[in-house]
Amino acid sequence: MSVPVKITVAEPSVVIRNGMISVIKMLGSLKAEIFEIEDMEQLKGSLAWQTPDILIVNPAALGVFSLAQLRKDSGVAGMRCVALQSAFTDNALLKSYDEVISVYDSAETIREKLTRLVSEPEKDRRHESLSNREKEVIVCVIQGMTNKQIADRLCISTHTVITHRRNISAKLGIHSSAGLAIYAIVNKLVELDDIKDCVVEPQDE
Repeated sequence: MSVPVKITVAEPSVVIRNGMISVIKMLGSLKAEIFEIEDMEQLKGSLAWQTPDILIVNPAALGVFSLAQLRKDSGVAGMRCVALQSAFTDNALLKSYDEVISVYDSAETIREKLTRLVSEPEKDRRHESLSNREKEVIVCVIQGMTNKQIADRLCISTHTVITHRRNISAKLGIHSSAGLAIYAIVNKLVELDDIKDCVVEPQDE
């Protein structure tokens, strides 16, 4: 891996935080640029300039703040989030994370988990960063619907539709209905038979 993967460790406990950082530095096969965050109140602002590929964070310290909102507010949509588990955590909460690392994991296990996250196809990361509403908008777009028709279908304003489409283009780097159709099929948002002969470039009205 020629380009270092950027990893941020967000943990109030200096012992746990420094321990995690030390383990990551020991992983010779994983070239990493490591940041640390001690004050969780500074989390969003710090992530905005660090723009990490992976955030390792204590779920208890994160509180009720959702990962989706954290990605959105920090501007790091493709960031992978790993729960750093040092005590019992509700499994329902852990399901929203891309991976879970326990303080009892071996260095080899941690290496395997982080390497797996880094090596996942980029399209999969971008897909996970889309909201459910954005996925619905994609389906409507590739069906040839105008912004107004999409707004009526989803019971939202035309302005909101336009905002969703801009966010989708920014996240995916795709700017055509044909490109979105391919993306939707590959990521199983739609079936090929559902959109045959209906992919056209919609009007912006």
